[in-house]
Amino acid sequence: LDVVLRAFAPIAETREGAESASALREHAAALIAAVEREAWDGAWYRRAFFDDGTPLGTHAAAECQIDAIAQAWATISGSGDTQRATQALESVEERLVRWDEGLIALLTPPFDRMEHDPGYIKGYVPGVRENGGQYTHAAIWVALAHAVAGDGDGAVSLLDLINPINHALDREAADRYRVEPYVIAADVYAVEPHVGRGGWTWYTGSASWYYRVAVRNILGLDLVTEDSRRYLRIDPCVPKAWTSWRVTYRDGDATYAIDFTNPHSVNRGVARVTVDGAECEDRRILLGSDGTHEVVVEMLGAEPQDQ
Repeated sequence: LDVVLRAFAPIAETREGAESASALREHAAALIAAVEREAWDGAWYRRAFFDDGTPLGTHAAAECQIDAIAQAWATISGSGDTQRATQALESVEERLVRWDEGLIALLTPPFDRMEHDPGYIKGYVPGVRENGGQYTHAAIWVALAHAVAGDGDGAVSLLDLINPINHALDREAADRYRVEPYVIAADVYAVEPHVGRGGWTWYTGSASWYYRVAVRNILGLDLVTEDSRRYLRIDPCVPKAWTSWRVTYRDGDATYAIDFTNPHSVNRGVARVTVDGAECEDRRILLGSDGTHEVVVEMLGAEPQDQ
């Protein structure tokens, strides 16, 4: 909600005036203050509170001690306390990322017999779908959080972990996964004897999230509009081992062959962008032309532009 309020404020400012926009921003700030005051659990953020004030997503509970969504969005939102948000992602790595099983669980331990009713999620048996299995939306948000934090190695490793292709690299893996390895599954089971089995396919918005994170946050291609002009902003976040790569970007009748060089093995930071030999001072490519253009992006460890 904080992200939505802050994103909508500029729109409200143009339509309803500064007072309305200010109210939205003030409400967003109040929400963040309340979260930091009430929802920090010591090593991660609590997910929610029941009507009687009992926290959901706390180490003191027997079920759902930690939930991935709250931890990922503490970083993605840009509003969480930096040290706490970093620690929360480390807790996700420790408690929810299951490298051997090839999945990122939504929460642990699953709901089963707790007195408070969390709603429909408890209708799934423990370890299946949202109830302690991999809920792929949240899994991708965990990868996105690492990219936002500048950890290209972690982000790409997590995307590789949940990439369906990597769930069917041999017959044994394919027999365990049991669904199409060329589309994103909405969920992956995390309970025996079905650990690693894919759930619903062809029915999930997480496919578009995966594509968005790969293109915008890893490769760093971001379309922006300013003064009625369209730009392609370049700000990749990649593994340090990526020393060079090429992206072909098409915009209408124009084609941009973008060569990236990373000689100092950094995760992030664009030092220089040139288009047909001419340097772009703001590291953005003005779109709207035609023909083929040669783009060179040099990563030298400089500070990235604001998101």
